[in-house]
Amino acid sequence: MNNKTITRVILLGVIALTGIIGLQSYWVTSTWDINEEDFNKKINYALYNVAKSLANINDSTLPPREIINRKTSNYYIVNLADEINSDYLEYFLQKELESLALNIDFEYAVFDCNTNEMVYGNYCNYSPHIKKDLVLGDLPKDSKFTYYFGVKFPTRSGYLFGKMQLSIFISVILLITTLFFAYSMFVILRQKRLSEMQKDFINNMTHEFKTPISTIRISADVFLNNPNIKSDPRLLQYATIIKEQNQRLNNQVEKVLQLAKIEQGSFLLKMECVNLKEILQNIGESIQMRVDKRGGDFDMDLGSQPIFVMADRLHLSNILYNLLDNAIKYCRESPHIKLRLKQKGLKVEVIIEDEGVGIPKEHQPRVFDKFFRVPTGDVHNVKGFGLGLYYVKNICDTHHWNLRLYSKQDCGTKVEIEMPSIKEPIKLRQS
Repeated sequence: MNNKTITRVILLGVIALTGIIGLQSYWVTSTWDINEEDFNKKINYALYNVAKSLANINDSTLPPREIINRKTSNYYIVNLADEINSDYLEYFLQKELESLALNIDFEYAVFDCNTNEMVYGNYCNYSPHIKKDLVLGDLPKDSKFTYYFGVKFPTRSGYLFGKMQLSIFISVILLITTLFFAYSMFVILRQKRLSEMQKDFINNMTHEFKTPISTIRISADVFLNNPNIKSDPRLLQYATIIKEQNQRLNNQVEKVLQLAKIEQGSFLLKMECVNLKEILQNIGESIQMRVDKRGGDFDMDLGSQPIFVMADRLHLSNILYNLLDNAIKYCRESPHIKLRLKQKGLKVEVIIEDEGVGIPKEHQPRVFDKFFRVPTGDVHNVKGFGLGLYYVKNICDTHHWNLRLYSKQDCGTKVEIEMPSIKEPIKLRQS
């Protein structure tokens, strides 16, 4: 995952979470305001009915205005025009609150004109265990009125929070999601840093391999050209093996370097007009020798006319050789390979088909992944790093070619590469 992709993921994630958190905050605030307004309306209505009931008992009328006065968020003063019968007050309060389904704790006090003090009445509760944590009896008097009582709801905040359980639950889920997103971003950034360190190490190590590989190649050439070595079949065989294995190692190193350039975005194709048929013929001759050596057959049908495409000659040759090499390596006993070149309008298809071991269906979506190799249990008769098909896929994508793979376990594999063709050779150009 490159820097741009990670930046986009983080930016879009932050925008999305900011929007969700903003909407959630608005929803929670609105829900609180609605519940608070509803609570206040019900309390006003209940206290007005209590005042009216007390006035009826005293056979008096209510004051013309300012009957219900909200002093704080949970403390109310109820103004009356006559003395208050405290014997009935608690009964009327409980009755009116229960009629509105307001099952909330409350305490009350009545103002005594003679002592000019609030006479505490009682604390009426629905949750006995809550009373232990409350500070009770703080019902201040009011100098504006003569006959009044005060009602306080100590558990008002808890009551309102209880009405918002769904909102709180969703908010907690959102908080967990936000923390998980932050942790995920931390893990992604850490993994990216480790991946970059790994890539730098592999690239540096691969570059360091180039010098000894070149030295071994030169030494092998000196051995092979020495008359004494040529005259000794055993030494000649060993020198040939050294050169072949050195070349194999060099090819793997070059592949790793090219893949590193592709992943870093510094990869530059040397585009030129190439004769696809000629390249396939040259590769086919090498493949034919290997197939014959293993007692198989290699059927090559390239048509009669030359076909030209715009491509990087080196990488085109590498991926074609890689695919044919896989067809040989993953045969069951002896390789049976077909190579076809088909012109289809303005497109040309290279088709490589074998009758090898095939690829199980569950592993086919991952065959082009880096370092992936089809599991074979404890058997490792085919060596490799899992870079071949990953390299093929990247080269095809860089050229904007279509790469298709069809395979069935124990029945073989067919790979198709579709690319635009050109009618006439054109001059070399860079892309």
